[in-house]
Amino acid sequence: MPRFLLRFFPVLLLLALAAFPGRATHIVGGELDLQYQSGSTYRINLNLYFDAVYGNPGALDSDLSVGIFEKGTDRRMQNLNLPLVANTSVVYSDIACTLPILSTRRIQYSSLITLPADKYTNPTGYYAAVERCCRNNSIRNIRNPGDAGQTYYLEFPAVVRNGQPFINSTPRIFPPLSDYACRGELFYYDFGGQDVDGDSLVYELSTPLNGHSNTTLPKPVQAEPQPYSPIQWIPGLHVLNQIPGTPALSVNRFSGRLEVRPSNLGLHVFGIKCSEYRKGVKISEVRRDFQLQVIDCPRNIKPKVNVYMPGTNRPYQPEKDVLQMAPGNRCFKLRFTDPDPTSRLTLSMRPVNFTTPLPTFSLSQGMVRTAGAPDTLISEMCFSKCLDTKGKVYLLDVIVADNGCSLPKRDTVRVAFTSVPDPNSPPVVTTTAGPTLPLNVRIGDLVTFQVLGQDPDSDNVALEMTGKGFTPGSVGATMVQNSTGPQVRGTFSWRVPCPPTDKFLYEFEFTAAATPCDERQVSAPVVVPIQINYANTPPILTASDAAPVIRHRMGEPYTLTLEGLDADNDALVLSATANGIDLAEAGMRFTARNGPGKATATFEWDPSCTVAQREITEVTFLLQESTCRPVPVTQKMRFEVVRPQAPNFMPANIFTPNNDQLNDFFELPTLPPDFCDSRLANIKIFSRWGNLVYQTTNRTFKWDGGGLPAGVYFLLIEYTDKSFKGTVTIAP
Repeated sequence: MPRFLLRFFPVLLLLALAAFPGRATHIVGGELDLQYQSGSTYRINLNLYFDAVYGNPGALDSDLSVGIFEKGTDRRMQNLNLPLVANTSVVYSDIACTLPILSTRRIQYSSLITLPADKYTNPTGYYAAVERCCRNNSIRNIRNPGDAGQTYYLEFPAVVRNGQPFINSTPRIFPPLSDYACRGELFYYDFGGQDVDGDSLVYELSTPLNGHSNTTLPKPVQAEPQPYSPIQWIPGLHVLNQIPGTPALSVNRFSGRLEVRPSNLGLHVFGIKCSEYRKGVKISEVRRDFQLQVIDCPRNIKPKVNVYMPGTNRPYQPEKDVLQMAPGNRCFKLRFTDPDPTSRLTLSMRPVNFTTPLPTFSLSQGMVRTAGAPDTLISEMCFSKCLDTKGKVYLLDVIVADNGCSLPKRDTVRVAFTSVPDPNSPPVVTTTAGPTLPLNVRIGDLVTFQVLGQDPDSDNVALEMTGKGFTPGSVGATMVQNSTGPQVRGTFSWRVPCPPTDKFLYEFEFTAAATPCDERQVSAPVVVPIQINYANTPPILTASDAAPVIRHRMGEPYTLTLEGLDADNDALVLSATANGIDLAEAGMRFTARNGPGKATATFEWDPSCTVAQREITEVTFLLQESTCRPVPVTQKMRFEVVRPQAPNFMPANIFTPNNDQLNDFFELPTLPPDFCDSRLANIKIFSRWGNLVYQTTNRTFKWDGGGLPAGVYFLLIEYTDKSFKGTVTIAP
């Protein structure tokens, strides 16, 4: 509808409404919903819609009461006070169509409510109700509207089912309606709802509820249980003919879309019921009570859109032509116009039997029939080169809409088409490695080269790198893509490491990938083999003494010299370790002089009791080289301490202390020698009655008998680890 005609709307509407009673009006409609929070806590919301122009300010309650009842028995479970929490404007679909005599506000009341699992268990469910009077007294399709109340009603299930928690939030119907309808013009509006649980929603018309409130008691202290009396339709109207027209008011069962071409002027009330289903079972119900204003609008002629066959000026003929979308022929021309002056036209599209990809418009909106603007707008609609209908005929509605009030007029052309995608070639990958392959490298070398990817169809390319039998990252190789687009460059970089295995040939595989039309295409791979050249001659270890066992007495030091040589001049390190003992503790010293290609060392040993007391003291001499695959060289030697030879211990057991210079003393010249832990501790001589008559710790003692009488005496020789017993006789 042309915008300049809007200035006549207040006059037209005042004339249209002049016959309405002058009594105050206020409540436009409303609905309840119940939303799960956590545990046993829910939030119950009441949305009231209020006539902000003619409404009675006294109807803006600061709170309202909601009653909760058990279905089947109508037993009151609880009452809950709902405080006012929000007061906002309901916005027109097109703000340019706003009229000063029509303004709706959304008044929200809300509170948390507890539904204990041990209380709300009735399998028939529960319902909530709020009662409030009164309706707008200018409503034309019901009897006595100014005396009619409103009951806002919802049903919800038990919070326990089959012994398990049953969590549910009721649907939330949206959005509220602020628009008006024009008599004789098609009016449509989306009353579809949302459900956070993903349950199925079904819509149907319902008769609004009156209930128990009235002009005498407009705001009951509490809601009463069912039954709630319905409003009374005027003669000729009923639930399926709430707003008369051609067609009368209807609602799409699954989308919630309202549609009516009203035939009567004035304000009309209507009701919508939304039922919620889970697994085919109804679990809740919410109702919206609302009203629609029908007025006379200036005449608005619908716009016109024409579609032309691709590359021609021949108009497309619906139901006859099928557009063939092919490479180089993917666009067709649109011409759209409107006979009304000062019209803003908008192009849109709606797929009928497919989803995506959708075509694009070169021009989607513009003005016609105004100074400086053309009478006809031209746009081009182009389909994606990727679109593939796979032999099927797709249907697309091309729609032009004007900016008429209250709702745009539309013209639709349903286009049938088929499409095949553009042929597409895979990308190509090359490298600057070579020209001779494999690349021969040494450990420690830095290998770099460029990887190039190109797509002949100008698709974006991504470079990729893999390894045959290994992961490039595991050996430190990287490839960084330096650019994006259909021609890309990447840099390969690898500091050649010592291989973790015996593998010395590494084959790196490079590919370029593109994803035209969401279908991945990969180039033929390019393999760059890299050969690590590595050879190693094991080092040689020599020693000045080749004996496997070294035996020395205490006090006889031992010296050994060692030399390691490496033909590859690798750095050499000589070391020595003893089995189970520190070298210093064993009286051993090892001094090494390490270097590239040669290492020497001196090993010294002072035999000690520490080694003598061990069963085996083995020293390992190790020569190690610093290279990728080192070959260690070892030499083992055993060290033993030689024990001193002891003469046969057969002491004389008789002597004659008579000063004849022959056998005058008792002595023990053949005592076993002291050695480490075996040392002489004591020599004792006892009388036959056990009395100690002589004692010494001197192994070179001489005993003259001490003037004791001739006879047999007892001898005890004690070492730290053993003892000897015998007798000694003093002869006369």
